[in-house]
Amino acid sequence: MTYLLYVIGIVILALGISLTILSGLGASPFDALLVGLSESIGLTVGSWEIIIAFILIGCNALLVKQRPELFGLLTAMITGISIDTWLFLLDDFLMPIAWYSQGACFLFGLTGIGLGTALYLQSNFAAIPIDRLTLILKEWLRSSITLARSFLYLLFLILAYLFNGPIGIGTLLTVILGGVVLHYFMNRVERMTRRPAGSS
Repeated sequence: MTYLLYVIGIVILALGISLTILSGLGASPFDALLVGLSESIGLTVGSWEIIIAFILIGCNALLVKQRPELFGLLTAMITGISIDTWLFLLDDFLMPIAWYSQGACFLFGLTGIGLGTALYLQSNFAAIPIDRLTLILKEWLRSSITLARSFLYLLFLILAYLFNGPIGIGTLLTVILGGVVLHYFMNRVERMTRRPAGSS
């Protein structure tokens, strides 16, 4: 069950990220940074997912004063490859032009990101470094996951702007709603996967 949640979660997460990128309304600050780096410097969006993950693993290790969680790099690699695969498969097929089709594409993407993240985090196996950083900040700030996630979104929004990432109304909606959506699905997935009392 654990590995099934892990795999399904990452696949849904990568799909959600790809849909927000392709919506044309602006991706999340972190994903906008990845796209901006890809277009400014080169390499694929998924490749930058892996590179940034490697940097964040080092930062997380310093914050919690523990050994680097290298399994998180494995998750980032799978996620990066999945993002590139979804973008390749959907690029010619999905080209929303009208505002309502762009909005639908974005909303499906935002939902996918929240659900996918909640599913694979519930597996408790090798979190993506940015999600691990979210959980670390949640403990440090003694706040909700919504506040911790929103704080990180604002930080990456600044970086995405510096690298000319795809920032738009969708980016703003992600900053405002991303943490709320994740919190909603975290609660629902936890209830779904919680074992009944007395079960073996």
